[in-house]
Amino acid sequence: MRVLTAARRRHALLFVVGLLAMLMAAPVFAQTAPEQPSALGGLIALAGGEKGTAFSLSLQVLLLMTLLTLLPSVLLMMTAFVRIVVVLAILRQAIGLQQAPPNQLMIGLALFLTFFVMQPWMERINDQALQPFVANELPAEQAISRASDILHGFMLQHTRTADLNLFAGLANASPFASEAEVPMRILLPAFATSELKTAFQIGILLFLPFLIIDLVVASVLMALGMMMVSPVLIALPFKLMLFVAVDGWALVTASLARSFAT
Repeated sequence: MRVLTAARRRHALLFVVGLLAMLMAAPVFAQTAPEQPSALGGLIALAGGEKGTAFSLSLQVLLLMTLLTLLPSVLLMMTAFVRIVVVLAILRQAIGLQQAPPNQLMIGLALFLTFFVMQPWMERINDQALQPFVANELPAEQAISRASDILHGFMLQHTRTADLNLFAGLANASPFASEAEVPMRILLPAFATSELKTAFQIGILLFLPFLIIDLVVASVLMALGMMMVSPVLIALPFKLMLFVAVDGWALVTASLARSFAT
């Protein structure tokens, strides 16, 4: 396994921060640097004409900390995490469990499934962008552009055309000649909306068997005149037995992983 030196780890961190900055369309990378350039100064600059104006060191640190704060939420919204965590939350609600599994476990499972699903794309980013950049074989601008294109392809693959047209219309954007020309400012909300719709569609299918059990139990209790007994308490063991009998966790996780298959 390749061990990165301190300098290479710093370059990798700057690469990730620069990728986030490009995706958020905040700063524009400049070609020039101040007389005493820093590691951040080479990556973060404001557009100031043809040459650009570099940040001062204090502003670089401030911007870096801000981007690092936003990094988890932005990257999670650009991966398979949205669909997975919503489906797992709906599944827990359908079974009727409020705190089991706990939220930390659900988020952890969603993260590990996200890493599993995104592994091919992460390997492409590592091989085509990160490693050439760390080895000083590729400029930061080109490395970040390659990584952005790879994430762009993943999101575009799982975004509905109707959602793209919706946000393109809201942005008053002209028709795009190809899918590769769709900007991130349109693709990001369209991808998130498509993932939420897909997650709710999967959640409905998961909800139906448990809903049938609830209806059957409620009907039986009504027929027996046990109207004071809560159907939820009686139906919960049956739903758990059904879920365990069919190996529900394996089925759900496998189905979620297959839903992202190319």
